[in-house]
Amino acid sequence: MTRMHTYLTNGSFDHAVSPFDRGFAYGDGIFRTLVMRDGMPENWPLHYQKLVADCGTIGIVCPSAELLMSDFQQLFLPDGLTENHLAIAKIIITRGEGERGYAPPAVTMPLRVVIKTAMPQYPEENFVNGVNLHVCETRLAHQPKLAGIKHLNRLENILARMEWNDPTIADGIMLDADNNVIECTSANIFARFGDVLLTPDLRQCGVAGVTRQRIMSIAHSLSLEISVETFNVEKLMSADEAMICNSLYGAWQIRGIQHRTWQAGALAANTRAALKT
Repeated sequence: MTRMHTYLTNGSFDHAVSPFDRGFAYGDGIFRTLVMRDGMPENWPLHYQKLVADCGTIGIVCPSAELLMSDFQQLFLPDGLTENHLAIAKIIITRGEGERGYAPPAVTMPLRVVIKTAMPQYPEENFVNGVNLHVCETRLAHQPKLAGIKHLNRLENILARMEWNDPTIADGIMLDADNNVIECTSANIFARFGDVLLTPDLRQCGVAGVTRQRIMSIAHSLSLEISVETFNVEKLMSADEAMICNSLYGAWQIRGIQHRTWQAGALAANTRAALKT
């Protein structure tokens, strides 16, 4: 009998999340989203490394890789997968239950949730000609202690995503309080100037994604030098090419931002190809 459940909580299809769970009550936890191919997580060592690091930043003990792999096997392997079958796994790890109040208990039992969803059907146009972006009015606040991690407090991203409902806009560029480009609501950003590939400095805010990390490590194979800098939208719009990236679609060229448009280029396509090697 095929289960209709699409998530596991602490390895169980029947475990309920308590209203006293600190992830539910305060966003006290982290998450990560990744592609599952043929029932196995893509780029798992990097994703797990980030899970451990992000948990460590906020003082949560990360579940073992063995426990999470066991969850993947329960959720994704019983389906009689066809070759190159793709799906999405979202991992949520919270501090666990606690009493009312912000102070966490001295000892907690972390909660883990693994959610299974279908792979999104992205428009082919996004891969061929690129995407249009909105410049969000909602700003990201500086918080160096949380900068880089994928924590559960995403209200800034939610408010930013509420700013448009135009289906021709794929994502929104998020700036910080100083009007520096940081990221998109669900992606990281790169801009090419000649043979230099620029990406925003995330030491004050933003999420340092796994695909961003991978692109930075393979840039040399594209004959590009990586530079991590602070820059504004005006500089971004002066780039020879620009792209956004995340773990689900790889990389998309930026086709348009406000009045600025780019012709289809090779950067995103070459990056996607390099990420597959």
